[in-house]
Amino acid sequence: MHALAATVVNTLVRAEDKAPEDKDVVAGWTAFWIFIGLIVAVVVIGIALTRSLRTAQKAKDAGVYGDGTSADATDADRTE
Repeated sequence: MHALAATVVNTLVRAEDKAPEDKDVVAGWTAFWIFIGLIVAVVVIGIALTRSLRTAQKAKDAGVYGDGTSADATDADRTE
């Protein structure tokens, strides 16, 4: 009984399975604009990350985080 059902289903699937022609398969304009949008999003995130890292480096150099003097003191203790 199971073999008969499997055979019937397999026959129906093969009858319904029609592949599209090569000329009918296209990405379309929607996919193009999504791709462009993703590129723009990556660029914006990269710019924001660069600005944030520059700000953090300037703050570190200015001693805002407080590790500039303690790190120097720790290094001086190790060399002595």
